[in-house]
Amino acid sequence: MLAIKTRADAVLLFVTIILAEIGLVMVYSTSSILAYQQYGDAFYFLKKQFIWVLIGVIVMVVLSNISYQTLCKMSGIILIFTIILLVLVLVPHIGKSVGGARRWLGLGPVNFQPSELVKVALALYMADSLSKKGENIKNFTNGVFPYLLIIAILGLLLIKQPDLGTAVITGLIGMILLFTAGARISHISVPILCAIPALYLLISNTGYRYHRILAFLKPWEDPKGIGFQMVQSFIALGSGGIFGVGLGESKQKLFYLPAAHTDFIFSIIGEELGLIGTSIIIILFIVILIRGMRVVIRVNELSGKLLATGITAIIFLQAVLNIAVATGSMPTKGLACPFISYGGSSLVFNMASIGILLNISKNVQDK
Repeated sequence: MLAIKTRADAVLLFVTIILAEIGLVMVYSTSSILAYQQYGDAFYFLKKQFIWVLIGVIVMVVLSNISYQTLCKMSGIILIFTIILLVLVLVPHIGKSVGGARRWLGLGPVNFQPSELVKVALALYMADSLSKKGENIKNFTNGVFPYLLIIAILGLLLIKQPDLGTAVITGLIGMILLFTAGARISHISVPILCAIPALYLLISNTGYRYHRILAFLKPWEDPKGIGFQMVQSFIALGSGGIFGVGLGESKQKLFYLPAAHTDFIFSIIGEELGLIGTSIIIILFIVILIRGMRVVIRVNELSGKLLATGITAIIFLQAVLNIAVATGSMPTKGLACPFISYGGSSLVFNMASIGILLNISKNVQDK
Protein backbone atom coordinates (compact mmCIF):
# COMPACT_ATOMS: atom_id res chain seq x y z
CA MET A 1 0.00 0.00 0.00
CA LEU A 2 1.26 3.47 -0.90
CA ALA A 3 1.51 6.37 1.53
CA ILE A 4 2.68 9.94 1.16
CA LYS A 5 5.72 10.92 3.20
CA THR A 6 5.55 13.96 5.47
CA ARG A 7 9.26 14.18 6.29
CA ALA A 8 11.98 15.65 4.13
CA ASP A 9 14.80 13.47 2.78
CA ALA A 10 17.20 13.25 5.75
CA VAL A 11 20.05 11.86 3.64
CA LEU A 12 19.85 14.77 1.21
CA LEU A 13 19.83 17.24 4.09
CA PHE A 14 22.77 15.51 5.82
CA VAL A 15 24.93 15.45 2.67
CA THR A 16 24.22 19.14 1.97
CA ILE A 17 25.27 20.15 5.50
CA ILE A 18 28.43 18.01 5.27
CA LEU A 19 29.41 19.69 1.98
CA ALA A 20 28.81 23.15 3.48
CA GLU A 21 30.95 22.25 6.51
CA ILE A 22 33.74 20.97 4.26
CA GLY A 23 33.41 24.24 2.37
CA LEU A 24 33.95 26.27 5.54
CA VAL A 25 37.08 24.33 6.43
CA MET A 26 38.52 24.57 2.92
CA VAL A 27 37.63 28.25 2.46
CA TYR A 28 39.67 29.04 5.56
CA SER A 29 42.51 26.76 4.50
CA THR A 30 42.73 28.24 1.00
CA SER A 31 42.11 31.90 1.84
CA SER A 32 43.69 32.65 5.23
CA ILE A 33 47.05 33.85 3.86
CA LEU A 34 45.39 35.87 1.09
CA ALA A 35 42.94 37.36 3.60
CA TYR A 36 45.75 38.36 5.95
CA GLN A 37 47.71 39.99 3.14
CA GLN A 38 44.74 41.93 1.75
CA TYR A 39 42.73 42.71 4.88
CA GLY A 40 45.05 42.03 7.83
CA ASP A 41 42.60 39.38 9.04
CA ALA A 42 43.24 35.70 8.29
CA PHE A 43 39.59 34.92 9.10
CA TYR A 44 38.11 37.54 6.73
CA PHE A 45 36.79 35.16 4.06
CA LEU A 46 35.87 32.49 6.60
CA LYS A 47 33.71 34.90 8.60
CA LYS A 48 31.88 36.06 5.49
CA GLN A 49 31.38 32.49 4.28
CA PHE A 50 30.10 31.45 7.73
CA ILE A 51 27.48 34.21 7.60
CA TRP A 52 26.42 33.08 4.12
CA VAL A 53 26.15 29.49 5.34
CA LEU A 54 23.84 30.61 8.16
CA ILE A 55 21.71 32.62 5.72
CA GLY A 56 21.69 29.67 3.31
CA VAL A 57 20.57 27.25 6.01
CA ILE A 58 17.74 29.61 7.05
CA VAL A 59 16.62 29.98 3.42
CA MET A 60 16.82 26.20 2.94
CA VAL A 61 14.71 25.53 6.03
CA VAL A 62 12.12 28.15 5.06
CA LEU A 63 11.76 26.85 1.50
CA SER A 64 11.61 23.24 2.68
CA ASN A 65 8.45 24.25 4.55
CA ILE A 66 6.83 26.20 1.70
CA SER A 67 4.85 24.06 -0.71
CA TYR A 68 6.65 23.78 -4.04
CA GLN A 69 3.24 24.14 -5.72
CA THR A 70 3.03 27.64 -4.23
CA LEU A 71 6.44 28.51 -5.64
CA CYS A 72 5.42 27.13 -9.04
CA LYS A 73 2.35 29.39 -9.06
CA MET A 74 4.65 32.36 -8.46
CA SER A 75 7.18 31.21 -11.08
CA GLY A 76 6.10 33.68 -13.77
CA ILE A 77 6.62 36.64 -11.44
CA ILE A 78 9.94 35.21 -10.25
CA LEU A 79 11.14 34.81 -13.85
CA ILE A 80 10.16 38.37 -14.82
CA PHE A 81 11.86 39.69 -11.68
CA THR A 82 15.00 37.74 -12.61
CA ILE A 83 15.06 39.21 -16.13
CA ILE A 84 14.69 42.73 -14.68
CA LEU A 85 17.65 42.08 -12.37
CA LEU A 86 19.76 40.81 -15.29
CA VAL A 87 18.99 44.02 -17.20
CA LEU A 88 19.80 46.20 -14.17
CA VAL A 89 23.20 44.52 -13.85
CA LEU A 90 24.10 45.92 -17.29
CA VAL A 91 23.06 49.49 -16.44
CA PRO A 92 26.03 51.75 -15.58
CA HIS A 93 26.11 52.98 -11.96
CA ILE A 94 23.64 50.23 -10.97
CA GLY A 95 25.46 47.06 -11.92
CA LYS A 96 28.88 46.59 -10.36
CA SER A 97 31.87 45.74 -12.54
CA VAL A 98 34.63 43.53 -11.13
CA GLY A 99 37.55 42.27 -13.22
CA GLY A 100 35.95 43.40 -16.46
CA ALA A 101 32.70 41.49 -15.79
CA ARG A 102 29.44 43.22 -14.86
CA ARG A 103 27.65 40.52 -12.85
CA TRP A 104 26.80 42.07 -9.50
CA LEU A 105 24.25 44.37 -7.93
CA GLY A 106 25.40 46.25 -4.85
CA LEU A 107 22.95 46.04 -1.95
CA GLY A 108 24.72 48.10 0.68
CA PRO A 109 27.69 46.08 1.95
CA VAL A 110 26.48 42.99 0.07
CA ASN A 111 27.11 42.16 -3.60
CA PHE A 112 24.35 40.06 -5.15
CA GLN A 113 24.84 38.03 -8.33
CA PRO A 114 21.48 37.71 -10.20
CA SER A 115 22.87 35.04 -12.54
CA GLU A 116 22.69 32.58 -9.64
CA LEU A 117 18.92 33.16 -9.46
CA VAL A 118 18.48 32.49 -13.19
CA LYS A 119 18.86 28.71 -12.94
CA VAL A 120 16.32 28.33 -10.12
CA ALA A 121 13.86 30.77 -11.71
CA LEU A 122 13.99 28.92 -15.04
CA ALA A 123 13.50 25.53 -13.38
CA LEU A 124 10.48 26.81 -11.43
CA TYR A 125 8.87 28.41 -14.48
CA MET A 126 9.44 25.51 -16.85
CA ALA A 127 8.30 22.93 -14.28
CA ASP A 128 5.02 24.78 -13.76
CA SER A 129 4.41 25.63 -17.40
CA LEU A 130 5.48 22.31 -18.92
CA SER A 131 3.28 20.37 -16.49
CA LYS A 132 0.26 22.05 -18.13
CA LYS A 133 1.31 21.51 -21.75
CA GLY A 134 0.21 17.92 -22.12
CA GLU A 135 0.58 16.61 -25.67
CA ASN A 136 1.17 20.14 -26.99
CA ILE A 137 4.82 19.69 -25.99
CA LYS A 138 5.15 17.48 -29.10
CA ASN A 139 4.42 20.54 -31.23
CA PHE A 140 7.44 22.77 -31.94
CA THR A 141 5.69 26.10 -32.53
CA ASN A 142 3.32 26.04 -29.57
CA GLY A 143 5.18 23.57 -27.40
CA VAL A 144 8.96 23.97 -27.56
CA PHE A 145 9.62 27.33 -29.22
CA PRO A 146 8.32 29.58 -26.39
CA TYR A 147 10.76 27.96 -23.97
CA LEU A 148 13.64 28.21 -26.44
CA LEU A 149 12.87 31.93 -26.72
CA ILE A 150 12.99 32.36 -22.93
CA ILE A 151 16.24 30.40 -22.71
CA ALA A 152 17.71 32.54 -25.51
CA ILE A 153 16.74 35.80 -23.76
CA LEU A 154 18.29 34.65 -20.48
CA GLY A 155 21.36 33.38 -22.32
CA LEU A 156 21.91 36.65 -24.19
CA LEU A 157 21.61 38.69 -20.98
CA LEU A 158 24.12 36.37 -19.28
CA ILE A 159 26.56 36.51 -22.19
CA LYS A 160 26.35 40.30 -22.14
CA GLN A 161 27.74 40.35 -18.55
CA PRO A 162 29.76 38.27 -19.75
CA ASP A 163 29.01 34.91 -18.11
CA LEU A 164 29.16 32.23 -20.78
CA GLY A 165 29.49 29.39 -18.25
CA THR A 166 26.18 30.17 -16.54
CA ALA A 167 24.55 30.71 -19.95
CA VAL A 168 25.63 27.21 -21.02
CA ILE A 169 24.37 25.63 -17.79
CA THR A 170 21.05 27.50 -18.10
CA GLY A 171 20.64 26.19 -21.64
CA LEU A 172 21.45 22.63 -20.56
CA ILE A 173 18.90 22.78 -17.73
CA GLY A 174 16.26 24.03 -20.14
CA MET A 175 16.96 21.22 -22.61
CA ILE A 176 16.91 18.59 -19.85
CA LEU A 177 13.50 19.82 -18.70
CA LEU A 178 12.11 19.88 -22.25
CA PHE A 179 13.30 16.30 -22.79
CA THR A 180 11.88 15.16 -19.42
CA ALA A 181 8.52 16.78 -20.26
CA GLY A 182 8.30 14.73 -23.47
CA ALA A 183 9.51 17.07 -26.22
CA ARG A 184 10.66 15.42 -29.42
CA ILE A 185 14.40 14.81 -29.58
CA SER A 186 14.55 16.47 -33.01
CA HIS A 187 12.96 19.63 -31.58
CA ILE A 188 15.70 19.76 -28.93
CA SER A 189 18.71 18.61 -30.93
CA VAL A 190 18.25 21.08 -33.81
CA PRO A 191 18.48 24.20 -31.57
CA ILE A 192 21.54 22.68 -29.86
CA LEU A 193 23.23 22.11 -33.22
CA CYS A 194 22.36 25.66 -34.26
CA ALA A 195 23.89 27.01 -31.05
CA ILE A 196 27.27 25.39 -31.74
CA PRO A 197 28.37 27.93 -34.43
CA ALA A 198 27.29 30.79 -32.15
CA LEU A 199 29.30 29.27 -29.31
CA TYR A 200 32.30 28.96 -31.61
CA LEU A 201 32.08 32.64 -32.59
CA LEU A 202 31.71 33.72 -28.96
CA ILE A 203 34.90 31.85 -28.10
CA SER A 204 37.04 32.59 -31.15
CA ASN A 205 36.21 36.31 -31.26
CA THR A 206 36.88 36.93 -27.56
CA GLY A 207 40.52 36.95 -26.54
CA TYR A 208 40.31 35.56 -23.01
CA ARG A 209 37.90 32.78 -24.03
CA TYR A 210 40.16 31.78 -26.91
CA HIS A 211 43.15 31.71 -24.56
CA ARG A 212 41.19 29.46 -22.19
CA ILE A 213 40.71 26.96 -25.02
CA LEU A 214 44.42 27.09 -25.83
CA ALA A 215 45.26 26.65 -22.15
CA PHE A 216 42.95 23.62 -22.05
CA LEU A 217 44.39 22.01 -25.18
CA LYS A 218 48.10 22.82 -24.64
CA PRO A 219 48.68 24.09 -21.09
CA TRP A 220 52.34 22.98 -20.96
CA GLU A 221 53.32 24.95 -24.08
CA ASP A 222 53.02 28.19 -22.13
CA PRO A 223 53.14 27.17 -18.44
CA LYS A 224 53.98 30.71 -17.27
CA GLY A 225 51.43 32.41 -19.52
CA ILE A 226 48.00 31.27 -20.69
CA GLY A 227 48.54 27.78 -19.29
CA PHE A 228 49.62 28.98 -15.83
CA GLN A 229 46.37 28.39 -13.93
CA MET A 230 45.77 24.96 -15.44
CA VAL A 231 49.35 23.86 -14.83
CA GLN A 232 49.21 25.02 -11.20
CA SER A 233 45.97 23.07 -10.76
CA PHE A 234 47.68 19.94 -12.12
CA ILE A 235 50.60 20.45 -9.75
CA ALA A 236 48.21 20.79 -6.80
CA LEU A 237 46.30 17.62 -7.66
CA GLY A 238 49.46 15.68 -8.45
CA SER A 239 51.22 16.77 -5.25
CA GLY A 240 48.41 15.41 -3.11
CA GLY A 241 48.79 11.80 -4.14
CA ILE A 242 46.45 9.39 -2.38
CA PHE A 243 46.43 10.82 1.14
CA GLY A 244 47.34 14.49 0.54
CA VAL A 245 50.04 16.66 2.06
CA GLY A 246 47.85 17.48 5.05
CA LEU A 247 45.07 19.96 5.83
CA GLY A 248 46.44 23.50 5.66
CA GLU A 249 49.75 22.38 4.15
CA SER A 250 49.09 23.32 0.51
CA LYS A 251 51.89 25.06 -1.35
CA GLN A 252 49.82 26.05 -4.39
CA LYS A 253 47.55 28.30 -2.33
CA LEU A 254 50.61 30.45 -1.57
CA PHE A 255 49.75 32.72 -4.53
CA TYR A 256 50.62 30.11 -7.16
CA LEU A 257 47.12 28.92 -8.07
CA PRO A 258 44.75 31.80 -8.87
CA ALA A 259 41.17 31.55 -7.51
CA ALA A 260 42.24 28.87 -5.02
CA HIS A 261 39.33 29.62 -2.66
CA THR A 262 36.72 29.98 -5.42
CA ASP A 263 36.80 28.25 -8.81
CA PHE A 264 39.81 25.99 -8.08
CA ILE A 265 39.11 25.00 -4.49
CA PHE A 266 38.76 21.37 -5.63
CA SER A 267 42.43 21.40 -6.68
CA ILE A 268 43.52 22.44 -3.19
CA ILE A 269 41.31 19.72 -1.69
CA GLY A 270 43.22 17.30 -3.90
CA GLU A 271 46.55 18.67 -2.73
CA GLU A 272 45.74 18.73 1.00
CA LEU A 273 43.44 15.71 1.30
CA GLY A 274 44.57 13.69 -1.71
CA LEU A 275 42.62 11.27 -3.85
CA ILE A 276 40.69 10.16 -0.77
CA GLY A 277 39.48 13.70 -0.11
CA THR A 278 38.46 14.41 -3.70
CA SER A 279 36.76 10.99 -3.94
CA ILE A 280 34.66 11.79 -0.87
CA ILE A 281 33.55 15.07 -2.47
CA ILE A 282 32.59 13.31 -5.70
CA ILE A 283 30.71 10.58 -3.79
CA LEU A 284 28.74 13.21 -1.85
CA PHE A 285 27.62 14.87 -5.09
CA ILE A 286 26.69 11.47 -6.53
CA VAL A 287 24.54 10.90 -3.43
CA ILE A 288 22.75 14.20 -4.15
CA LEU A 289 22.16 13.00 -7.72
CA ILE A 290 20.78 9.65 -6.54
CA ARG A 291 18.52 11.18 -3.88
CA GLY A 292 17.32 13.77 -6.36
CA MET A 293 16.46 11.10 -8.94
CA ARG A 294 14.74 9.12 -6.20
CA VAL A 295 12.47 12.10 -5.60
CA VAL A 296 11.83 12.42 -9.36
CA ILE A 297 10.80 8.77 -9.62
CA ARG A 298 8.57 8.70 -6.54
CA VAL A 299 6.71 12.02 -6.71
CA ASN A 300 3.39 11.75 -8.53
CA GLU A 301 2.75 15.30 -9.69
CA LEU A 302 4.38 16.20 -13.01
CA SER A 303 5.39 19.69 -11.88
CA GLY A 304 7.16 18.08 -8.90
CA LYS A 305 8.97 15.62 -11.17
CA LEU A 306 10.12 18.39 -13.50
CA LEU A 307 11.17 20.73 -10.70
CA ALA A 308 13.10 17.97 -8.90
CA THR A 309 14.80 17.11 -12.20
CA GLY A 310 15.75 20.74 -12.80
CA ILE A 311 17.12 21.31 -9.29
CA THR A 312 19.10 18.08 -9.27
CA ALA A 313 20.55 19.05 -12.65
CA ILE A 314 21.48 22.52 -11.34
CA ILE A 315 23.51 21.14 -8.44
CA PHE A 316 25.08 18.17 -10.21
CA LEU A 317 25.97 19.97 -13.46
CA GLN A 318 27.74 22.74 -11.56
CA ALA A 319 29.70 20.18 -9.56
CA VAL A 320 30.66 18.16 -12.64
CA LEU A 321 31.76 21.22 -14.62
CA ASN A 322 33.76 22.67 -11.72
CA ILE A 323 35.56 19.38 -11.10
CA ALA A 324 36.12 18.91 -14.86
CA VAL A 325 37.78 22.34 -15.08
CA ALA A 326 39.99 21.69 -12.03
CA THR A 327 41.16 18.35 -13.47
CA GLY A 328 41.77 19.78 -16.95
CA SER A 329 38.91 17.86 -18.53
CA MET A 330 37.23 21.08 -19.71
CA PRO A 331 38.32 24.67 -20.41
CA THR A 332 38.13 27.17 -17.55
CA LYS A 333 34.59 28.53 -17.12
CA GLY A 334 34.60 30.41 -13.84
CA LEU A 335 32.01 28.20 -12.13
CA ALA A 336 31.95 27.64 -8.37
CA CYS A 337 31.86 24.22 -6.72
CA PRO A 338 28.42 24.01 -5.04
CA PHE A 339 28.46 24.48 -1.23
CA ILE A 340 32.27 24.43 -1.13
CA SER A 341 33.63 27.40 -3.08
CA TYR A 342 33.71 30.84 -1.47
CA GLY A 343 30.83 33.03 -2.61
CA GLY A 344 27.56 34.17 -1.06
CA SER A 345 25.16 34.25 -4.03
CA SER A 346 26.14 30.79 -5.25
CA LEU A 347 25.93 29.26 -1.78
CA VAL A 348 22.57 30.79 -0.84
CA PHE A 349 20.83 29.87 -4.09
CA ASN A 350 22.23 26.34 -4.05
CA MET A 351 20.93 25.96 -0.47
CA ALA A 352 17.61 27.42 -1.63
CA SER A 353 17.50 24.80 -4.39
CA ILE A 354 18.07 22.03 -1.87
CA GLY A 355 15.30 23.51 0.30
CA ILE A 356 12.85 23.23 -2.60
CA LEU A 357 14.00 19.68 -3.32
CA LEU A 358 13.51 18.79 0.35
CA ASN A 359 9.95 20.09 0.16
CA ILE A 360 9.26 18.00 -2.93
CA SER A 361 10.69 14.97 -1.10
CA LYS A 362 7.93 15.33 1.50
CA ASN A 363 5.42 14.50 -1.22
CA VAL A 364 6.95 11.29 -2.52
CA GLN A 365 5.24 7.94 -2.14
CA ASP A 366 6.61 5.35 0.26
CA LYS A 367 5.73 1.72 -0.31
